[in-house]
Order: sequence, then C-alpha cells, then structure tokens
Amino acid sequence: MDFTRRQALWAGGGIGVAALLTACTGGNGAASSDSGGKPRKGGTLRIGALGRSSAITRDPHGSQGNESDYLVIALVYDTLTAPGLKDNTVGRLADTFTPSKDLKTWRFTIAKGATFHDGTAVTADDVVWSLRRLRHTPAGAARLPGIQAKNITADGKGTVVLVSDYANAELPSLTRLSTFILKKDTPEKDIATSPGTGPFTLDWYRGGNARLLRNEHWHGGQVHLDAIEVTMFESPQAMANAMMSGQIDVASNAGAVAARTAAARKDIQIVRRPNDMAMPIVMRTSSGPFADPKVREAMKLVVDREAMVKQALSGYGTVGNDMLGTGDPDYAKDIPQRHRDLAKAKKLLKEAGFDFSRTYELVTTEDVAGLAESATLFASQAREAGIKVKVVKQESGTFYQKTWLKGDFYTNYWGTNDSVVFFASKTMTTGSGQNEADWSDKDFDAAYHKAIATSDTAARATALHDLQQIEHDRSGYLLWGVAEGIDLAAPKVHGLPKLPGYGRVQLENVWLAP
Repeated sequence: MDFTRRQALWAGGGIGVAALLTACTGGNGAASSDSGGKPRKGGTLRIGALGRSSAITRDPHGSQGNESDYLVIALVYDTLTAPGLKDNTVGRLADTFTPSKDLKTWRFTIAKGATFHDGTAVTADDVVWSLRRLRHTPAGAARLPGIQAKNITADGKGTVVLVSDYANAELPSLTRLSTFILKKDTPEKDIATSPGTGPFTLDWYRGGNARLLRNEHWHGGQVHLDAIEVTMFESPQAMANAMMSGQIDVASNAGAVAARTAAARKDIQIVRRPNDMAMPIVMRTSSGPFADPKVREAMKLVVDREAMVKQALSGYGTVGNDMLGTGDPDYAKDIPQRHRDLAKAKKLLKEAGFDFSRTYELVTTEDVAGLAESATLFASQAREAGIKVKVVKQESGTFYQKTWLKGDFYTNYWGTNDSVVFFASKTMTTGSGQNEADWSDKDFDAAYHKAIATSDTAARATALHDLQQIEHDRSGYLLWGVAEGIDLAAPKVHGLPKLPGYGRVQLENVWLAP
C-alpha cells in the first residue's frame, strides 16, 4: 500500500504564484492551532497512530503504509518546504526558494544553523544526494514530476538547484511532503537509523512503536516537549479505546465514529481539520462501461451527496462537487454545485445505451472510516435509477495490486486536499503516473500547462478555473464528499496542528499543561 492515499505523503500545495515569485521564506511557523495559553516546556506526549505490523517501513523515501511510521519519520527528518497557515508552502529545511524568469530553475537555500542530529552541518551535497535517491525510488517520478535526477545539483555548500523539464511556478510545493533529507552516502543498511535534521531525535523504535526526544539544536526554533511516545494501533477502535481509557494523550486521525463517541466526553478535545481527505468514486474513462461521458455524468447525478456526508462521515465533512483540491485558495467555488437529478441521469443513460441488465461491481476497502460505507450507500442510491451495483470489499494489499489504476469502478481516498494542481499533475494529465481513471483530455492538459507556466496571477487563475470546469464536466472522478481530519486529545494537550497531511504531523509547537 502507498501512503499517498492515507495522508498524501507527496501532495503538492496550491501556493499563490505571487508568493512564489519572490524570495520565499517561511520558517516553520506552519501548522499549530490556538495554543490556549503560554507554552510550557517539558513533558512527554503519548500519541497513537494507525499502522499494521505487516506494513512497517523505516525508509524515509519508501512508501509508508503506516501512519505511525510516517509520524516518526516526519518528526525525525525535515523536508525542504512544508504546509503553512498563511501560505500553502513555507520554508522548513530551506530558508528561501527563488525561480528563474522562465520558471524552470529554482534555487533552494538551506536554513542557517541546520544540522543533523549528530552535530554535522547540512550541506547542499546532502540535499542533492537525498533528492536523487528519492527520485530513483519506485514512486520518485510521481513525487518530483518533471525533475530528472541529473538536474538536481549543488551550487556551493548552501544552495540546491532544481531544473524542471518545463516551466513550473508550483515546483516548491512538490518539495513539501516527501523530500526528507538524509546524510550523503548513507549505506542502505543504515538508512533506518540515519540521523535526521528534524525537531526530534529517535531514542528507540520497536515494532511500530517509538520514543522520540527533543532536538535542543533544531534550526526551526524552540521545541516544547521533552519527548513523544508513538504507539501503533492496528484499528481505529483500539486506538479510540486507548484514548477513552487515558492510555494515550492523542488519538491521531481517529475518524468520525470516534469523534461522535467522544462528543459526550468533557475530558476529550475534538480537533477538526477541514478539507483533510477527498473520497472519490473513480470511473475508468478509456474503456469499459464508463467510457461514455454521458454515463459518467449520469453517475454524478445519481448520488445523494448530502446523505453520503451525513451517513458515511457522520456529518464530519462537506459535500463535494467532483473537483479535487477543495482546500486550495484557487478552488473554483463559483462552478455550480451538482445535485441529485434522477430523471436527467436516467435520460443520459438511455441516450448512451447503458446496459441496465448488468450488475456493476464497485470495489472498495476498509482502509479509512466511511470508505466502505460510502460504497454501500452509493449502491443503494444507484438502485433508484435502475442501476445494479454490487459492492466488493478487498483487502488493502489486494486492492492496490489488482484494482487501483486498473479497475473500472472503485473508491479511493486522498489526503492533503489543498491543491488543484497536485491532483492535476498526479492523477489527471495525460500519462500521469497515478492516473486512476486513465483519463486523457487535451483541453485539460493545455489548461494545466498554462496554469503552471505563467507568473501572471490573472492568467493563472483563468487557466485553473478552465481546468476545474473540464474536470467537473468530463473527468472520471465522482467526488461526493470531503472528510474532515479528526484528532482526539486530552485537555492538557495544547497547540495541536489544524492543517491536514504533513502539516498534521508537525508537533514541535505542541505543549502540555501541568
């Protein structure tokens, strides 16, 4: 399984071009919520995160199937940039990032005082080696699209140069969530214990559980907690039970069911993170029963979105409009919301010669709360239009081996839902590495390339709007809803992040009341 779906490890970020085209800085002041008072130094935070023993990985450049592993990695290793509160992309290990006039060459300056946990300074050579290693991983092309390994170079000790194959005003957003930096020439056998540069150092790791200690010399500023203890739970229910009984202080990404249960408890905080997870139904567009645009539109008219959000997400979410990236400042809110219209759906299906006698399999998993439930609800709603849908549940590993990128009709989920451009580049442009619906649309491709190749704010906004209109009208995505991210926390926990994805695991600003 690829962590892309769980928390979008390599998501991009719809940062405004105006912010990018200057010498962008950001510090790490990225993700913390209201602190609830003056931060206090000290204490150990006990946090639970989901994972499975069979999916454990320690490689920062690997595919993290466990949220618990990703949490540990994100606290020990820094990325070049990170999500921010004011801007979608801010500096983290990189102090600044500036483009050339043609938007193909970007220069990243390493933050002053950045050191590895063993005390050695971070150099441009370390960053180049790490990014090239990342680029050569199985998913590397998708993580750094348009950037060849040979075009990642050092300019002196403190500057890294990335040259894109094409003009790309959004390039810094590609470095937000996957560019964990290791020491140059770290042997493969030592990757798991290689010193990082992040706010916490690794004390020990055992079978998915870990203890992390404060990095007193972190370049990003003061870290409040003495330590963080990460406990891996194999089910949301087990994690929620541990939270209710006081065994942990935070249940990370606990889900709507746990939130509903905790709502009656005055001794538990519910931290809600909007636009956290897109939960689309994917229809294959190149062949099969959904290749006809009329059929896809009909399916989008069959679904009762409000009922889906209310029932599958227990109300902890918002209605979707078949466009991914709802948290992007450039999300096209003016495109009319698609509503249920069974009469029009039936008309379109008849015009397309849709086979009503056939039963269509909708494949789903139980990887995240509400996903399988959404498939069952859709099947029930589709029957009202005369469409027979059979829900098939697959184990996660089987799904990603046999169905994802190959199936005709299936559910999926994406975190860090804050960038229209990310989804366009990863899942919808012709030939993109994770083109789930096998979609190819020349108008969409043109709008995408126009959007990322321009520094003119108005022209970019127009191109992005055109792109989203095409996605809304013709793509293979039926995005019925967007789930909120939900963390449960004890009253003594303050400063928890309220951003999704990578922003969610930036815990350096968390502190504990006495």
